[in-house]
Amino acid sequence: MGGNSPCASCKLLRRRCAKDCIFAPYFPSDDPHKFAIVHKVFGASNVSKMLQELPVDQRADAVSSLVYEANARMRDPVYGCVGAISYLQNQVSQLQMQLAVAQAEILCIQMQQVGAPAAAIQTPVQMDIMADDKSFYQLPNNLPQYLNFASSSNVIIHDSLKRESLFGHHDMVSS
Repeated sequence: MGGNSPCASCKLLRRRCAKDCIFAPYFPSDDPHKFAIVHKVFGASNVSKMLQELPVDQRADAVSSLVYEANARMRDPVYGCVGAISYLQNQVSQLQMQLAVAQAEILCIQMQQVGAPAAAIQTPVQMDIMADDKSFYQLPNNLPQYLNFASSSNVIIHDSLKRESLFGHHDMVSS
């Protein structure tokens, strides 16, 4: 920043802010927390080295990423951003499975209303497999294979689905 008001980095490190301070453009004095958290996680020396190695036009994005990762590391010291990404990917996966279950339930209900035989929604290969295994007819136990999803231990099948079988047996409780 030079002269007037030292940048957040120089304030925290208690040093004079030089005209060519590498931190000044990215860590303004009015946002001291931003540098404090980056310094705590990465260290001022490491951040300085990283910024010096980058072209000037990429430094702002690098600082933004460092701030984001530092915040993530404060919340989750072991996994940081990867922990957040993993959590979100797991949540997306669970929601996709719930959507597939709902779509399968809608398809079953539509087939029942049309009065079409249940076998109309099966491929010949699936019908051969199911003819040998009567337990396959129940939705909750074998839904992932029926929908061609990899089996997952974190899938929750709702109680309302447990009352309806795939081929129109009227075990379902009406709401």
